[in-house]
Amino acid sequence: MVLENELRVLLVEDTKATHAAASMTVSVGHFDDPTSRPGMAHFLEHMLFLGTEKYPDSGEYHQFINHHGGTNNAWTGTEQTNFFYSIDAEQFEESLDRFSQFFIAPKFDLELVDRERHAIDSEYSLKLKDDIRRVYQVQKESINPAHPFSKFSVGNLQTLAGDEADVRQELLDFYQEKYSANIMTLCLISPLSLDQQAEKVQQYFSAINNKKIIKSYPDTPYLSQELLLKKINIMPVKEQKRLNISFALPSMEPFYKTKPLTFISHLLGNESPGSLLSYLKEHGLANNLSAGGGVSGYNFKDYSISIQLTDKGLTQVDEIVTCTFEYLELIKESGIEPWRYQERASLLSTAFKFQEQIKNLDLASHLSINMQHYDVEDVVYGDYRMDKLIETETHELLHYFNPNNMRTQLLSKEVSTDTQAQWYFTPYSIEEISKEKVAHWQQVKPRKELKLPLKNPFIVDDPQARSELSTSAVPTIVAEDEGYRFWHRKDDEFNVPKGHLYLSLDSDQASPTPKHAALTRLYVEMVLDYLAEATYQAEVAGLNYNIYPHQGGITLHLTGFTGNQETLLALVIEKARERNFTQDRFKLIKKQLIRSWTNAAQAKPIAQLFTSLTVTLQKRSYEPTRMAEMLEEVTLDELHEHVGAFYEKIYVEGLVYGDWLASEAQQLARRLKQVLSLVTKPSNESSRELINLSNRGMLMRELNIEHQDSAIIIYYQSKQTTPHQIGLFSLLNHTMSSTFFHELRTEKQLGYMVGTGYLPLNRHPGMIFYIQSPTTAPRKLLEAIDEFIADFNYAVMQITKGQWEATKQGLINQISEKDASLKSRSQRYWVCLGNRDYEFNQREKVIEEIKKLTRADLIKFIVENMRSKHSDRLVLFNVGEQHQQLEPIANTQVITDLKGFKQQAEKFNF
Repeated sequence: MVLENELRVLLVEDTKATHAAASMTVSVGHFDDPTSRPGMAHFLEHMLFLGTEKYPDSGEYHQFINHHGGTNNAWTGTEQTNFFYSIDAEQFEESLDRFSQFFIAPKFDLELVDRERHAIDSEYSLKLKDDIRRVYQVQKESINPAHPFSKFSVGNLQTLAGDEADVRQELLDFYQEKYSANIMTLCLISPLSLDQQAEKVQQYFSAINNKKIIKSYPDTPYLSQELLLKKINIMPVKEQKRLNISFALPSMEPFYKTKPLTFISHLLGNESPGSLLSYLKEHGLANNLSAGGGVSGYNFKDYSISIQLTDKGLTQVDEIVTCTFEYLELIKESGIEPWRYQERASLLSTAFKFQEQIKNLDLASHLSINMQHYDVEDVVYGDYRMDKLIETETHELLHYFNPNNMRTQLLSKEVSTDTQAQWYFTPYSIEEISKEKVAHWQQVKPRKELKLPLKNPFIVDDPQARSELSTSAVPTIVAEDEGYRFWHRKDDEFNVPKGHLYLSLDSDQASPTPKHAALTRLYVEMVLDYLAEATYQAEVAGLNYNIYPHQGGITLHLTGFTGNQETLLALVIEKARERNFTQDRFKLIKKQLIRSWTNAAQAKPIAQLFTSLTVTLQKRSYEPTRMAEMLEEVTLDELHEHVGAFYEKIYVEGLVYGDWLASEAQQLARRLKQVLSLVTKPSNESSRELINLSNRGMLMRELNIEHQDSAIIIYYQSKQTTPHQIGLFSLLNHTMSSTFFHELRTEKQLGYMVGTGYLPLNRHPGMIFYIQSPTTAPRKLLEAIDEFIADFNYAVMQITKGQWEATKQGLINQISEKDASLKSRSQRYWVCLGNRDYEFNQREKVIEEIKKLTRADLIKFIVENMRSKHSDRLVLFNVGEQHQQLEPIANTQVITDLKGFKQQAEKFNF
């Protein structure tokens, strides 16, 4: 529907939804920033959340959404800003009144201007060492400076400096000039009827002002001719070697109905034998390739072929570019065939037909964005539409993929640089690509080893779900023996021809030491690498798999269309058992894994603290850098020995859920048992021990992190794993989270990353408080958190009985939210098995406990377990480079020898 003020609206009626959602996309982004005020659109997005004329309290919106079981956020892109939230369906009307006011009468409180520009600065500071942002900035500096993409998008204290009243006036002017109903798109999803929703939209959104804005950006090229044929060398923070070959294309939006670029990427990114990646891997030049990425906008698409290089590949960049042009030549000569296009189109059509429902929050956001890009009849289908191959159109596009229209970007610690990017201080240099190289690349002919993909044998033309009903409400055991148990449930609700198969293999040899854990992870990476080529066509056809290590062993998860799932499983198991690893791939994968673990030390402080939290508390979890050390000297023979020992004795737990009949699941279980009996003896489930913090008081662990920000995590642990404790810790977090965020982030401006969380570890409920701060040292952060906890009792006392019940109901609605898809239900079942919730009803038990909890219970728990500085808790922190001279945290019990601490500590057995 379109309102009188020209606001375009999409309404979705979901009668089964317990949560409603709304999303507004505004056709204003950082391309619209005034030249003198980079980051203005982003600053405006922040300020809109902080009070309106009708609801002036700056924290009210966030608190209202949170207390009613919802979540909210926003982002600012190049040409659009998107605001979205979800909430309990019963509160939808009240939420719409609050949400609509953002776009009708925001307050832009003068007192909040300085506070919020500090929040913007914290957000900017958070990503100073983020390679994606750092490379993005180099890209901005290397394009046409007259193009709006060149603008600095985030903003900081420097770009938003000035007298607060002046900045507020500029913000108001920007809002009034740029925000208009006719360039906004709104999507609502709720159980209300379409007529009822239409009524609410008229009631709450008709007052948005329509300034009849006609959007236009300067018709200036993204890359002028003299900016082509450049090699850009960039030095990253993290250890990586990556080559991006990019081509300047026009905007792709007019082509969305036929998607010729999707088709070209389908051929270029292919990983089957004979593909570009397969050839580069075979010659030890590359480990990975993706085609089709790159930034895009109103008049450009910067098409990128991104190649992860080996050490050898780094020395042969020109040869890799040569191979790429040869493969492009092959596509031009013989790849543009109707059957190849149809293969990709039919995969998209099947994906659309059998797509699984996503959360209403994500769907509302996605649809309101699509409304900005597609014709109204294609808002839902536009992403999947591939009408027909127009060969002339595809060849015209391929013409842009020529050496005269290219640039390359080389990321490596080993490049020479002579310039530093503004804002993110990225070292880089720009060189000309010589005419001789361009002339050579224009003459290439495909070498015989390069081949286009064969027809995909895994594609099922018209998959259909079976209509048989499930015989039980939850999974049941269909096969069980010593060291072995298999669960199954036939889906009869989502009715898609898909299945989820989980297999967990527990082994005592998986991770008793850091070296064992490192070898297990290396084995998983080797298997995934070994399988990549053989299973690529299956993945393209919608059959996916993942193998990942955990504390007790490894898990295999297969998803996708059931028609060929068993074929894929047989292929995966056969390849995993072969263990036919070559020395060359071993060296490459080992190096890659060591690099990945070493790079963990460059992650933002709060991310490193989260990793260290599980490492400190779980007996069989280890620091990434420790595992990297262990892997340095490992040989291929040692890996083979480890894999042999791993499979000597294993415990297997399996789950099949979806379009699988019980008889098929039993048959599969028998075959798996037979296969496994050839390589293993039965065993018991591996132990997963957790450090017991009872009676330890406050334990502290400091991490040495090279970053300007300080960060802290405080963790409280439950001694029991009962539904009562799960309910209590969940409610504690739910009640505190929005107030904590508002007081410590919005009001005190301690940092951008501020929050609380319910964190269960090895079944034990837990509660965390965390902050990453560019301005405040750990001692002050700890004091601020302790002060908040001490004062929170009074906040709970002041809650009315009605507010308390509403708060509890918000959490109950969150916990009992209906499974949206086959995927989310299969995940829930698998988590239940991991938690030994074999009746699959822990959720219901927890809800019953929450219903019984009183304010007095919460206050008593806080007083007895959290208010004292001597409470049992673990504090992890780092001191930022800016805070080294400030007063440190008072010295209490400090963990300096992690290995010794974990060995001696009492543990909960799981």
